[in-house]
Order: sequence, then structure tokens, then C-alpha cells
Amino acid sequence: MALTKSKSYTLSLIFLSIFLLYLTLTCKLRPKNHDIPISNLEKPTFRQNIVMPMEHFTSKPQWFQLLQDEIKDKSTLKIGLVNLDDVSFFDYVGLHGAKNMETLDVKFPKVSNKIKWKDLFPEWIDEKEVSAKPTCPEIPMPVFDKYDELDVIIAKVPCKHVGMDVSRDVFRLQVNLVVANLLVKIGGLNKNRPVYAVFIGDCGPMWEIFRCEDMLLHEENLWVYKPELIRLKQKILMPVGSCQLAPPFPEQEQESWKSYPVSALDKTFHKPREAYVTVIHSSEAYVCGAIALAQSIILTNSTRDLVLLADDSISPKSLHGLRAAGWKIKKIKRIRSPHAPKNAYNEWNYSKLRIWQLIEYDKVIFIDSDFVVFRNIDHFFSYPELSAAGNDGYIFNSGVMIIEPSKCKFQTLMNKRFEVDSYNGGDQGFLNEMFVWWHRWPTKLNTLKIFVNSNHRHLPDDSYTVHYLGLKPWLCYEDYDCNWDKMESQIFASDSAHGRWWKVYKKMSMELREYCALTPQMDARIVKWRRKAKKANFSDGHWRIQVKDPRKLSN
Repeated sequence: MALTKSKSYTLSLIFLSIFLLYLTLTCKLRPKNHDIPISNLEKPTFRQNIVMPMEHFTSKPQWFQLLQDEIKDKSTLKIGLVNLDDVSFFDYVGLHGAKNMETLDVKFPKVSNKIKWKDLFPEWIDEKEVSAKPTCPEIPMPVFDKYDELDVIIAKVPCKHVGMDVSRDVFRLQVNLVVANLLVKIGGLNKNRPVYAVFIGDCGPMWEIFRCEDMLLHEENLWVYKPELIRLKQKILMPVGSCQLAPPFPEQEQESWKSYPVSALDKTFHKPREAYVTVIHSSEAYVCGAIALAQSIILTNSTRDLVLLADDSISPKSLHGLRAAGWKIKKIKRIRSPHAPKNAYNEWNYSKLRIWQLIEYDKVIFIDSDFVVFRNIDHFFSYPELSAAGNDGYIFNSGVMIIEPSKCKFQTLMNKRFEVDSYNGGDQGFLNEMFVWWHRWPTKLNTLKIFVNSNHRHLPDDSYTVHYLGLKPWLCYEDYDCNWDKMESQIFASDSAHGRWWKVYKKMSMELREYCALTPQMDARIVKWRRKAKKANFSDGHWRIQVKDPRKLSN
């Protein structure tokens, strides 16, 4: 009996060994997709996916099943690969064995390594010289006509090593713009049929170009988008950076609609809902400024809504005055700036993020409440998010900017506020890290009241606005700019700019002027610094002026 069992065990081992040898030889003879010569893959225009034996077949990934469900009229999906090839694509997404798909490499020259982010976003450009319009470095694109049959664009997003500035990688921008241009060209050529983008990689797509509202799926390091093509077309009509002024957009918008059928426009286009927005929080120091801002916009015959976000620190009396000035009031809960020191001037500046919650509007132009507007700027609503005037280096000034309210953008900003740094601890530093790709508005839309050259303190006559840096006009006497009274503030001093704010004040009703009254504390502060200026015998001589401001309380 023991012998019979031994023979059976031996025979079982022999048969098992033969079976394993057979499987090994079979697998070696069976080619894998990445072992096939590239020359064989390049013969057809589109390459059929290599169909693996059933024992190697894996279920379709969720994102691929989603695309097949979305594109029901196509038996075979034609996929363009950007910054990928077949080998890396199939290995990366684990799509071995999927049927009904064809792939095509989208070829384009890689942008030169010599081009840096500061070349795309210079600190200054010549905005006045029309005949010598500033030019941007070239960002090469594909020959789009070769790819007009594609249904889906799949791109691997470049992602630099840890410790490097991933967000300001020029090649990353190029890949995103290649995908955006392909989608617009394909959709336009094919009567606005839906087209899709899939991004793979740790860094993901640039949200300044691909809106979170258009995202169908996000799983780990893969994103699927179905973009709204008219909005995307507006983006690709913008310069590649702030190396050029963003073009006047209404004419380009009308031109962009010509390639879309009327039925598509009926569904996607409507008269936009637009508003000017400002925010005041933490104290009532800017109530007078916000009232003057509203009155200045109304004086330009603007037709847009005026919306003011206010937290609980603003009293009912002040809210009444703000409403009387023209603002629609929305109450908010303020947001602390996580990178600002406690009790710093910008401790609660992240409250500005609340403007992305105004989803009842398509676009809003945010303006800080230390601005006044002198010329109608309603036509700037035609620009896309995020458009603003330049500041230092490659950053924009967040004092006036256009944004497109969105629940998912607001949530993203809130989620990122702790991990994304801010160079100044406030909203401007944070927003410049979140919106690295922005569009340049002319500086006259955000004329900063700051004068490096002390001999020229006159503001340009064609300025749309003035941004009152330093001590605010309502904190000074009407008779002169009290920035002259402090050595460290004299860089902000300008009698002409000061006078322009008071022209707006004088056109306000007596009821509204009451909100700009001097308190005893404000008056005492001015008197104190006037005395110091007199003692220092400042050469500008403003301390000699006999003050006639009727708000003045002291002798």
C-alpha cells in the first residue's frame, strides 16, 4: 500500500513538472506588446492595441469604461498620445488587453530649455509702443491638421523632482497648451462634438487652463476632462504668458463663436452675469473707502452689479451706509491667513477667497476698497480668469483681478491654503502660487500710488483706477496728502492722486460723507505727525499748509 502511494506521488510530480515546462515555453514564445519592433507599430496611421491572451486580460479601468460610455457612437476610440508612446502608455495605465481603441503619437518639438518662466512672465513690458508690440518666446505646437480624427487626448504631465518649482515648469505649460489646442481644433473641426482629455502623472493638469467643473473623474494620479470648448478656446487665444498684453477680447470672442453651430451656442452661451466685488473684514477702517469706490464706479455709468462681502465686524450702521452707496451686501465668515503672524495687517486677508463662492455670477472683477475708478472698465469683463496687472517679478497684483466663481475652485483654494506658501503671508502671495499662468492687464487698470522717482509724482491722465497705497486719503486732511508727514511714507505721497480721491468724495451725498468723518483718534494722529514733520523741517513744506478741511476737529 505504501509503495502504491509512492508511485502515485512520483507520477503526480512528473505530470506537474511537464505542465509547468509547457506554460514556461508558451509564455516565452508569446510576444508582449513592448517587445514588438517600433517599425511594425508605425506602419498604419493609427495603431491597433495589442490584444493579449485571455489569461492576461484585466478588466477595463474605470476611466476607460467612462470614455466608452460617453462616446457611444464610436465602436473604436481614436486616442492621441501627448508626451507618451505606446510602451509607456500601456505600462502606465495597465490597459493591456483592451479592445476597440487605436493610438497615435502626437508629435511636436519640445520647447527650448533656454526659455525660463521669467521669459514668459517678465516684470515689465512696453505697453505703449504699438508699432513694436512685445513678443513672447515661441512655444512649439503640433501640426493640428494631422490629428483631426481623434476622440481623446491622453497626456503625461511633466513633473519635476521634489524640491523644484513644478508649477512654473515651461515644458509642463507646453504639454497643457498642446492638449488644449488639440481639443479646440478637434471639436471645432467636427461640429463641436464632445472631446475628452485624460491626464496622467503626479502633478496633474494646470487648473488655470482645465476647469475643475469640466472634470469627470479623478482617481489617484489620473484625471478625465470633458471641456467646455468655447471657454477653452478663450484660453488658447491668450498669449502664452504676461510677455504680451492680453488682447481686447470682445472681437476675438465673436470670431471664436463662428466655428460653432447655433445649436451649440444656444446651450452654452447666455448673457453673462457680472459684478464688481470688494471685501471688508476685521474692522471698519475701510468702510469710507468702499463707499467712495462704489460711488466712483457708478459715476462711470457702469451697468454691472456691485457686491460687497462683509463679516460680523461691520456694524449695522456701516452696512446701511454701504447699501446707500450702491453695494449689495453679502455676509461672510472671515478666513485667517495661515502664513501671516497673529495680529498682522494681513492676518485675515484670505477672506478674499470668498469671492469664488459668488456662483450666481459668471465673472466678477474684484477691486480692493482702497481704489477709486475714473473711467468705465466694464469691457474688461470679457477677459478670462485670471487676468490682472503685473506687480514684481513674474507675479500679479491681486488688488484688481477678474475671476470666475466656482464651488470646486473655492474648495481647492481652501484645501491648499495650508500646504501652499505665500511670500507675503497674505492673499496675493498665495494666489500667485495657485494661479501661476495669468493674463496681463495694462498697468493703468491698477495704477499704484507709489513713486520711486521722487521728482515725478503725477498720475497718468489716462489711468482707469488709482490704488491708494500708504496712508489712505480719508485718513488724511482734504488739504494735502499726509503721507508727506512720515519719512517712511513719502514714497506714497502725491498731491495730484490725493486730490482725485477728494473729487469723488465731493460728489457724494452729505449722508454718505458722514461715513468718512474724522474721529478724535484719527485727527490726533495727523496732528502728531504734522508736528514731527515741522520739527524735522521736511523740505516739501506740507506741514506749513493751513488746514481748512471742515472735518478737522483740532486747532
